Amino acid sequence: MSNSVRIIPRLDIKGPNLVKGIHFEGLRVLGKPEHFAQFYNENGADELIYMDAVASLYERNSLVDIIKKTSKRIFIPLIVGGGLRSIEDVQEVLHAGADRVSINTAAVKNPEIIKNISRKFGSSSLVVSIEAIKNSDGSYEVYVDYGRQKTGRDAYEWAVQAAELGAGELMVTSINQEGTGKGFDLELTKKISDSVSIPVIACGGAGHAPHILDVIREGKADAVAVASILHYNFIKQYEIKHNEFACEGNIEHLKSKRGFSTIEDTTINEIKNYLSINNISCRPCTRETAEQTNPINQWSL
Repeated sequence: MSNSVRIIPRLDIKGPNLVKGIHFEGLRVLGKPEHFAQFYNENGADELIYMDAVASLYERNSLVDIIKKTSKRIFIPLIVGGGLRSIEDVQEVLHAGADRVSINTAAVKNPEIIKNISRKFGSSSLVVSIEAIKNSDGSYEVYVDYGRQKTGRDAYEWAVQAAELGAGELMVTSINQEGTGKGFDLELTKKISDSVSIPVIACGGAGHAPHILDVIREGKADAVAVASILHYNFIKQYEIKHNEFACEGNIEHLKSKRGFSTIEDTTINEIKNYLSINNISCRPCTRETAEQTNPINQWSL
């Protein structure tokens, strides 16, 4: 684990909207990603992750316009993933304003792309995403296409290979835990962290701040990607114009402003304070509280 832990909001995007589900399914519309991104940028996020949730269905990343809009207004590193299947795809999103890219499906199907991206853009520009499901025998199998397709590959073996091929970082997501708020898969995260020399981002399962502490201490994560506990806090604090999302249909969760019973919504500042109290080093927030900034008023809707 590195000296300073990073807290990274993850924004899963479908079309123009930020969405969230459980186990990558039942996606609910939460709002506009650029609103959330600016808010997190100004309230302590160390980086941001933009993930195209439906890119695999169309075999292309559709976030270029959103990346361009966002990159003009945020000043922390932006990781972009979903549907990136070639050097040209990677180059397009980097030129649009992304600082790093995350690949999963393309890397599993053609591991040499890891080496090629690393050579052309540098290993620091590449995060290999590993999405895994725990089997009944205790093994972990890699899945691709946003958790839709099994591969038969062992997650631990794939993590080691990806690191050897030139990945600068790994993002490890337990599909079993994703969106549940029941905590991270500590076994999966720790074994991968122990197996590679590059940083590991833990993803999938945060329900409250103690879960983040657990995956740092026990899972040996260098960074933690979080979504629900931050997104629901944002929604509760600020008015969202519901009519913007009427065409999507699945907005009841947005209207109710209620999280799942397992989710204790919080802020980045509260997470970092909790970690600091427990002797975990992290970068200080630039603003004391989320209430100081309301990005809804700063973006054209």
